[in-house]
Amino acid sequence: MSAVEHRYEVRSREVRYHGRIFDVVTEEVTMPGGGTAARDLVRHVGAVAVVALDDAGQVVLIRQYRQPVGRRLWELPAGLTDVAGEDPAVTAARELAEEVDLTAGRFDVLVDLHSSPGFTDELVRVFLARDLGEVPARQRHDRHDEEADLQIVRIDLDEAVGMVLAGEITNASCVAGLLAAGRARDAGWSVLRRADTPLPR
Repeated sequence: MSAVEHRYEVRSREVRYHGRIFDVVTEEVTMPGGGTAARDLVRHVGAVAVVALDDAGQVVLIRQYRQPVGRRLWELPAGLTDVAGEDPAVTAARELAEEVDLTAGRFDVLVDLHSSPGFTDELVRVFLARDLGEVPARQRHDRHDEEADLQIVRIDLDEAVGMVLAGEITNASCVAGLLAAGRARDAGWSVLRRADTPLPR
């Protein structure tokens, strides 16, 4: 291992697409040993996901159609961190209410993950939500597009972990969140982080 780590410096940047959720850019980056290389990447606003665990030890999962893979996937309630300055825990609470009509009395951080760092900087914070309650019917969110087709189920946490290991659940934040929740429960919740823990830099 080299005594001095190479510093990867961006020499130039070209924005090829600018959107509300992500930008596609090409960056020219210095490489070890001299020279540069072009790297295409997606700059993403980030997201949150929520493992909502009820008093019976069941987690709330949704089954949602995803056009990039052309099928429905098991997922956690989740959403973009696209409101400037909003605390991620507040975003998580809003998504929990909008997607599965639930409130939570307590949020903790389970895990942070870079969803696919080979091409994107997307960072997902996965929360554990407990002390669940129902959003009153008159305050529930109207769901549109793919969300209008959501299936919402409650599954025992151990069964959900089994679905991960069987390859039935493949959504990255759902996989990470369920495995982390199972580990955290088995550790007596001692590994949880506070909801206001700063995001990784």
